[in-house]
Formats: sequence, structure tokens, C-alpha cells
Amino acid sequence: MGVPERSILDKIGPRLRALWDLSIPEIREYAGVHEYDGEVLDLSPSGLSSGVKRLDTPGQSAAEPDPHDEAHMRAAEAGWRTAIQLGELHRWNPLVHIDNLDLACYDREYAPQAERAAARATHLSKWPDAIDASLESLDRVPAPVAASLLSGTRGLAAGITDEKALAAHARLVGRLEAAVANGPAECALGAGVLARLLGDPEGMPVDLGRLEVRADRERNRLLERLATDCARYRTGARPAELIPELLADHPNDEGIYAAARQLIGEITEFTLKQDLLPDPGGECLVGPAPESRRWAMAMMSPGGAYEAEAPAWYFVNPPDPSWSADEQEEWRSVFSATTLPAITAHEVTPGHFAHQRMIMRIERSHVRRSLASAAFVEGWAHYCEELLVEEGFREEDPRYAIGVWLEALVRVTRLACALGIHAGTMSVADATRRFETDAYLQGQAAQAEANRGAYDPTYGRYTWGKLEILALRDEAMAEWGNRYSHRRFHEALLGLGAPPLGTIGDVLGEAG
Repeated sequence: MGVPERSILDKIGPRLRALWDLSIPEIREYAGVHEYDGEVLDLSPSGLSSGVKRLDTPGQSAAEPDPHDEAHMRAAEAGWRTAIQLGELHRWNPLVHIDNLDLACYDREYAPQAERAAARATHLSKWPDAIDASLESLDRVPAPVAASLLSGTRGLAAGITDEKALAAHARLVGRLEAAVANGPAECALGAGVLARLLGDPEGMPVDLGRLEVRADRERNRLLERLATDCARYRTGARPAELIPELLADHPNDEGIYAAARQLIGEITEFTLKQDLLPDPGGECLVGPAPESRRWAMAMMSPGGAYEAEAPAWYFVNPPDPSWSADEQEEWRSVFSATTLPAITAHEVTPGHFAHQRMIMRIERSHVRRSLASAAFVEGWAHYCEELLVEEGFREEDPRYAIGVWLEALVRVTRLACALGIHAGTMSVADATRRFETDAYLQGQAAQAEANRGAYDPTYGRYTWGKLEILALRDEAMAEWGNRYSHRRFHEALLGLGAPPLGTIGDVLGEAG
């Protein structure tokens, strides 16, 4: 009789296990560690305090033998301490609790349906205790944050009939409804806290003033590029006149899904032709997100390094049917023929989907296969959008480049609004107007972006990550000389997995 295969949880050291146990939703879905199926985090103050103490247990395991992996581990540990002990995200941010309860992770076909259904049922049975723990923590939810995430919280219960789970869910919804009515209007964390939330998980200090200067410089560059390509599209056209026309050119909801599918094939073929990455392989499906995940306009659920081959999902979210016709039209404008190609490059190939497929090929490091820097993940995908402009994708049609500049203006405006909202110099209403004027968003789309700034204080990471990758690419070009190629740089960079920004310079040695 053969020896049974050991669980992956038995193969990793206690130090990495402590990090995984604090990150169950992410490790289950994005690393594909399905030993966590049916499990929930204890998000009570005592539960999280216990989890952080495990990070600090002296001598629980030796340093990682690979110096890069050790630096990655230290940054991840520091990030968790800061998020819980300084940022106290569990006290004011319902998204942490939504992620813990979300059952949509069992929808993707990574295992037989019966196995996934059983895990889902086990997870659901733990809702009452998990929600009671969450209610212990959620004692200072600002009204703008509660209002932004109330719909997503309600969406958690779509299709559920279990009475105990629904009763617990109603208690959570009630807490957020009370916060909408009576919670503090102020949602600023303070500049010092924001700098730590940004920098600690990236293994580097952050000077918010310098970051703001870099963001302003990038915004000016993008506006110049946008003006140039608008004039290339139509002689003499100014962005303010042309962009509303371009954004109005979009299909209906079903047509958006069809257009996204076509774009996946076209962009993947171009990426391989230009030798930017090896063939990612795999299958990527397109459709609307589960209701609990409709707080964002588009997102990727790519599959993990520790699971069997399974299709990924590129979620493209339709407008809320309760909105007015005009509001729904404003939302659909995000998926115009001008902007959907850039969104698809970001979410699929060479962005998130291709990135995750590269991580799946890493064999020698559990750290690189499982721990992900959010700033690198989003910075890489954002970098890829402009990479295709550099390489000449749809060069004869300026709309692709215009879409890239518009998407980049959204990202750089996120950075400006996060800095403003959490330094207390900008309200959510101010941020909405900023997205309308600087990023050419309209109505509900601008509102959704501003709302996100309230509950996702580090969402300026897209621009920041992109700028750091571009700076490193310049270094690689200078150091490698005629031995430099995009393919070599990209493969070496993604060979680090999704590294903290403070460690990406190691790529120069890894590819030596």
C-alpha cells in the first residue's frame, strides 16, 4: 500500500504557516491551497492578536535559505503587523470580513462539483460564529465606507437558504446599515498610518510627499500622451471633446463579454509574437462576477499554484439594474471599444492571468508560489498596458493608446485621492469630482472609484508599482546592455513570483 501524499500544510515551516493562517481567503483562492476549503478566519480582536503573536514566536523556524525569499517573508510579516496593530483594518473595513465569508471561491471548477459543494456547505456553517467574531471587531466603520460596501455585503447571501447563516448575515448587514446612518463621516487614517500601510508590506519606507511629486509628474506625462493620440485619431480634436464620444461607443452587456473574449485571443497572440512572455497556456473564461464581488468593475480569479489545472475567470461586471438608464450607461462606458482592450491586457495577458500562470511554474520556493505583494501584482498588470503601446499593438488605431492613457489617469488619480482622503484634505465627494475632471469618468463610475478610496487606502499601488518596475527596467537595460531583452527581463522578474517592491532589484542578480 502506497504512502499517502502529505498535505502541503505539512510541508511548509511554522513561519510560513503562520502567514498563511492569517491569509486564508487569499491563500485558498489565489495560491490554490484547498486544504483551507471550508475554513474561516477568527477576525475578533483576540483571534487576530493571537495570529500576530504567532508571527513573533522566537525561533519558530530558521531564516529562509534564499536571501530574496527571506526578505519577502520579512516584508509580509511586517505588513500583517502594520495592518492589524497600526491600521486596525478589522475594526473599520468591512471588506476584510466580506472576503472571509465570501463563498464565490468555490464557483471556479478547480475540483469536482460535489467536493466544492461540500466545502461551501462547511464554510457556510461557520458563518454564525465568524460573523459574531466580526461584529466584535467592527466598532468604528465610517459612514462612507459602510455605504460603499453595503451592496457587496448584501450580495454575500445571494442564493443562500440556510436560516442560521441568513440570520447571522442579517446581523452583519444591520451593523453596516447602522454605520451608514450613524457612523463617523471622517474616514482619514492619517498620513503616517497610510505611509506604513503602503511601505511595510513592500519592504521599503515610503515618503508620501515624494510619491505625490512622482504621481503629479506621471499625470502630466499621461495628459500629454492623451492629447497627442486624440489629435492623431482626429486632427485638432481635444480630449475633452473626443473622449465622451469614444466612451459612448460600447456594446450591451452581452456584447461586452463577447468583445472581451475576442480581445483575449488577439492580445495573447500579439504578446507571443513580440516575445514578451512565454505562452501562458490555460483557459480564461469571461462573465459577470458573483454578487459579492460587484464592488469592482472588472477583476481576475486566476487559479493558484497549488491546485490542479482549472479555467480562470475574467469577471466583467454589469451595472446595477436598480440604477437609472443614464447611470447604467455611464457604467457601461468603462467598457467602451477604447478602454476595454487596456482593461483586458491588465486583467488577462500579459497582466494578471499570465502573471499567475508564470507563478505556477515556480517549483523551488513556497514563498514565491504563495505570498504576493499587492503593489507588485497591480503594478505589473498596469505596466503591461503601456508595454503593448510601446510594442505597437493596434498602432494604426490610436484608440488603444487613448484607452491606456485613460486607464492610467484613473490609476494616478487613485493615488492622488488616496493621499487626499486619508490625509484628511479631501472628502469622498471631492474625490468623485477629481475622477470626473482628471480621469474623464462619469457619474456612477467616478463615484465607485472615489468610494473605493475610502475602504482601499493603498489603491494608489497601481501607479506606484508601475513606476518602480519601469525604474528597474531602466537599470536592467543599463546593466545588461545588448544582452537585455523584454523577454529576459520579464521572465526574471516574474521568476520572483509577486515580490515586495523593495526587493525587486534582486532580479538583476537572479538573471545574471
